[in-house]
Amino acid sequence: MLQRPRRLRKNAIVREMVAETKLSKDMFIYPYFVVNGKNVVHPIAAMPGINHYSVDELLKDVEKGLKSGINKIILFGVGESKTEDASSSFSDNAIVVKAVRALKEKFGEQLYVITDICVCAYTTHGHCGIIHNEYVHNDDSVKVLAQMALAHAQAGVDMVAPSDMMDGRILAMRELLDKNGFENTAIMSYSIKYASAYYGPFREAADSAPQKGDRKSYQMDFRNGNESLTEGLLDEAEGADVLMVKPALAYMDVIFNLRKNTLLPIACYNVSGEYSMVKAAAANGWIDEQKIVMENMYAFARAGANLIITYHTKDILERDWI
Repeated sequence: MLQRPRRLRKNAIVREMVAETKLSKDMFIYPYFVVNGKNVVHPIAAMPGINHYSVDELLKDVEKGLKSGINKIILFGVGESKTEDASSSFSDNAIVVKAVRALKEKFGEQLYVITDICVCAYTTHGHCGIIHNEYVHNDDSVKVLAQMALAHAQAGVDMVAPSDMMDGRILAMRELLDKNGFENTAIMSYSIKYASAYYGPFREAADSAPQKGDRKSYQMDFRNGNESLTEGLLDEAEGADVLMVKPALAYMDVIFNLRKNTLLPIACYNVSGEYSMVKAAAANGWIDEQKIVMENMYAFARAGANLIITYHTKDILERDWI
């Protein structure tokens, strides 16, 4: 008998009815870059449509976004004083700490606030940990990262997201948070973060490029797929609530493999380089931006992602692309 799979593609109604992959507004997380000062909305040249915000302007933009369903955000701090020991990363006066306090005071449970936990924007050398003898020292770095997570929890954050790729940092954070009464503060681990060229625009936005060398001694080698399971399952065992794969577009095989091996929610980070390439091509009229963006989003979900961190979130939700 002749098989006719096209019967289920006949029109839009039947295609929607049998679609295997669904997206919802609840899946999207929007990143913000927050800076000191007042009345600051500063466009980031390498990331069209993305800005630095001072806390007062951040509150205004978040309030606007909530009306479109943008109720999950992740914060990155920019412009703090840089030291060898990254002490400003866990200061009570740190810009992210102040932003979290202001957001939770104004929006409470309406807004789910996540913060990036890494010291690259707080160190003079731009690396994601503390350097001894020209090498990023794992255990000393973990101590600082745990203190940073605690400072954010004390400010009222809902979830911390360590992106440093140090070994053992999930366990250290979980133990310190629990010891201080923050057992309900969740951890979304950048479990599988590759040393990638796709981060270029972000490093301009966050002023976090390494001053010397690269991050290949702690971020993953992009040639390795099986190793990603080691990283992901170690973080699960240490107490992570959500596992993340970063970048997303070139690593959907990694997302798919992780999905088969964990029951935890999986996030993917549609990173700055992926975003800016789409924006640049769309600005030149080479692609249909909406169609490309949504094809990418469905691909991430099809691979197994439950949550998608993307700079396209505003376009998707405010322009009703979903």
